[in-house]
Amino acid sequence: MGLFDRLRGDDDPRVAFVGIDGVPHSLLEDHPDRFPNFAALADEGSAGAIDSIVPPESSACWPALTTGVNPGETGVYGFQDREVGSYDTYVPMGRDVQATRLWDRVAEGGRDATVMNVPVTFPPQRNVQRMVSGFLSPGVDKAAQPDELREYLQSIDYRIDTNAKLGHKDDKSEFLDVCHETIDRRMEAFEHYIEQDDWDLFFGVFMTTDRVNHFLFEDYARDGEYYEEFMTFYEKVDDYVGEIRDMLPEDVTLVVASDHGFTVQDYEVDINQWLQNEGWLTFDDDDHDELADIDDDARAYSLIPGRLYLNLEGREPRGSVPQSEYEDVRDELKAAIESMEGPDGRPVAKRVVEKEEAFRGDHDTIAPDLVIIPTHGFDLKAKFKPGDGDEVFTTGPRNGMHSFENATLFVDDPEANIVDADLLDIAPTILDLMDVEYARADFDGGCLV
Repeated sequence: MGLFDRLRGDDDPRVAFVGIDGVPHSLLEDHPDRFPNFAALADEGSAGAIDSIVPPESSACWPALTTGVNPGETGVYGFQDREVGSYDTYVPMGRDVQATRLWDRVAEGGRDATVMNVPVTFPPQRNVQRMVSGFLSPGVDKAAQPDELREYLQSIDYRIDTNAKLGHKDDKSEFLDVCHETIDRRMEAFEHYIEQDDWDLFFGVFMTTDRVNHFLFEDYARDGEYYEEFMTFYEKVDDYVGEIRDMLPEDVTLVVASDHGFTVQDYEVDINQWLQNEGWLTFDDDDHDELADIDDDARAYSLIPGRLYLNLEGREPRGSVPQSEYEDVRDELKAAIESMEGPDGRPVAKRVVEKEEAFRGDHDTIAPDLVIIPTHGFDLKAKFKPGDGDEVFTTGPRNGMHSFENATLFVDDPEANIVDADLLDIAPTILDLMDVEYARADFDGGCLV
């Protein structure tokens, strides 16, 4: 028990959640000698690989993880979403998440939550004890509340995110230096508030793991130039998780999870260019750079990652596909995607998911009609600007990409059953560990303990 617990006489169990964005379970499981703290957490508690959601993109994953419901309920499907009844697009932020976050449930129960650096939480909520927003937030001055939190974070040069553009350089040294500085400041802040011991739920996310994976994962998987630097960075992550576990009071259960897995990226695949080449997508003129520039004859378009929309009459403003032909046209597009091959002869799509399979809820009006889950190696893009020629497959500075499977979950409780689990099981599991009441129908997932 911490000092604060002894003073308040509160016996309710508590949870500390540590997010490790994009960390595949196999990476940690395959190297127990280099990651002894994760190995100990697995041996003394429970651990396993879990599935992410459709689509496995951070802007959709974190709202799903923190609410326990699919994007049809959260209303967030990816980094870029489409306005209902319009070709206008927007970048979803915290206020666009339409489902109840687990820390809101904690606060409604009269208990306190400290929330640090969770993606898609800007602007910071004021109904919780303290919050600094994560990915997609501006500077700390606008992303943290209350004033005490903002002032402390500024005093330690806290960073919401690393500088991913540095990863585009052939020499990754500066990029790695900034990644280490970013995670060091994140850990300093986590440690400060964990030790303050005035919360019932601590929920903090290390996102720099995702950044390192995007630019160095091939070095890890294929024993490349930066293999040791990659492993050294993850040894630091392991150390920090071990330190957090050691400092937690006895009444706190540690939960560690990632929002999706990771794998090697061989090609970027411009799905909109493919749609153009195959006659599905056309634009008003050659000077196009956004979804609104598609012309009246376009039959389909894509948003990242691999979300396909028919240009549907009555739904899209200039829809060309009649409602009566929806099923037939969608089947035609699905079959075309399933037959698509990369330069190496492999199928681009591991599977193509229909909207009814993946999305359900009050906010499924902007759901994609199809979602491509790619074969490992094919990272799906969706550009609206004209490229050089009609190339669909290109390479860029990134050599790692998200995967649907092989996300990770650790629960410091040997009774947890992490079998056939997915991202949507995490929120109800945390609430059960905290003895916070909820209705089973509130979640798409279920408790694992």
